[in-house]
Amino acid sequence: MDKVYDVGIIGGGVSGVVTSLELGKYGINNVLFEQENSVVNGPPFCHLHAGGNLYPDISDEQCQMLMKQSIEMARLFPQSIDERPTFISIPKSQKYDVNTIQSRLEMLVDYYQSLIEEDPLNEILGAPKEYFKSYSKSEIDELAKRPYTEVPKTADEWLTNAVKFIDYDQLKTPVTLVQEYGWNMFRLAAQAQLALNQAENCELKTNTKVFDVKDLRDQNLDYNWEIHTENEVFKVKYLVNSCGFKSGEIDDSLHIHSERLIEFKAAYVSKWQPISGLIPELIFHGERGTPGGMVQLTPYSGDYYQIHGMTENITLFQDGLIQAKDNEAQPEFNDDIKQKLFCGWESKDIHSRTENAIASVSHFVPEFKTATVGGPPLFGAQQIPGDDATLRVGEVSFPHQFYARSEIIKASSALTVANQIIDRLQEENIVPEIENRLQVNALIDAISKQEIDDFAAKLTTERGYPQELSRLIIERT
Repeated sequence: MDKVYDVGIIGGGVSGVVTSLELGKYGINNVLFEQENSVVNGPPFCHLHAGGNLYPDISDEQCQMLMKQSIEMARLFPQSIDERPTFISIPKSQKYDVNTIQSRLEMLVDYYQSLIEEDPLNEILGAPKEYFKSYSKSEIDELAKRPYTEVPKTADEWLTNAVKFIDYDQLKTPVTLVQEYGWNMFRLAAQAQLALNQAENCELKTNTKVFDVKDLRDQNLDYNWEIHTENEVFKVKYLVNSCGFKSGEIDDSLHIHSERLIEFKAAYVSKWQPISGLIPELIFHGERGTPGGMVQLTPYSGDYYQIHGMTENITLFQDGLIQAKDNEAQPEFNDDIKQKLFCGWESKDIHSRTENAIASVSHFVPEFKTATVGGPPLFGAQQIPGDDATLRVGEVSFPHQFYARSEIIKASSALTVANQIIDRLQEENIVPEIENRLQVNALIDAISKQEIDDFAAKLTTERGYPQELSRLIIERT
């Protein structure tokens, strides 16, 4: 008799792999389909978003949700977290009010404290009183006179290293250092794939494209869906659409219309001179889509840096944000973006956009003008459910019985989605009630640091990036 799986998951991005591993944790057998030869290929993420401090325009509620979800994911994949802070600033040319930013941070301290009171293991961003520290102009002047610290341990040491390069006279004060950590996509992908390969109840099908899904819910069978690949047909009781920006393709095949935006974005890999001490991630806030859009510099190992510049000649693209039409769920990008997504970038585009990114950073960090192209861009498209392009917290929807559609926008939402799907599986009697919901996942914890180091380096090289991007700048034990 052909095997019937409890759950079939289409798409091996961060949401798909976390859902599969959480199902496997409870003995729920599932099959996960990924068309590439490894999981978690994009869109890229480099930042935990534990408080939403990169988004001055979103609501306090979204900031709190991002913090809660980020802490959950950091607890699940600690070997992918780079425990270095983030420098948050507002140029004098920008509209944002430093007092508003400070008020939000104070709110987040209180919220973080409440999460720790719920569960002491949530204290992964340091003590709440150390979640952020703000600095006046005179305090910055004083720190700038201090010597470098090769591996900083305090907020003052991190900021001292940074302000030696930053033209801080351009910035409103106070500036702030926040415990928003780095998040290494390659390390999470490595740990997840190694765990999936060893998990008894998870079957990972890489290099496997799904060509068709047949709805058999009205056939009174012991399964509800058939998932057709090139060579096999898989029978599943419950279907999870975790295709990210391609989610609409499954919806269209099932004649489900849903409102959806999808957005193509890219970040750029640069190489800079060796410097005397580690620096935090640097954020210079600006209005998205304008010439003064936010500039973000993310440090990696080996003098590599990733750059976001929220303008159309760097991270954003003309016609890069598109909306589903009335008669279809899957929007279509223009030919230029499809070429980048599916066939690769032309060398001239890599160089011109990376050089634009370097110039945007050097406006605030003058010495960074000597940086060079360090590798191909990190890029991808993300979905945004509904029609609000500013939404940063997406979760899951259930358009049909026995069907879930993951709608995450930020990778930090993946565990929330997995738990919501498990709740629905119980409600629809696909699996029995789980009496004790576990906070840990032994499948993931069983993977050693050395295994993660080795496989993350392999994945990074296979994808054409410098191997240094697979390492943390703050080594974990």
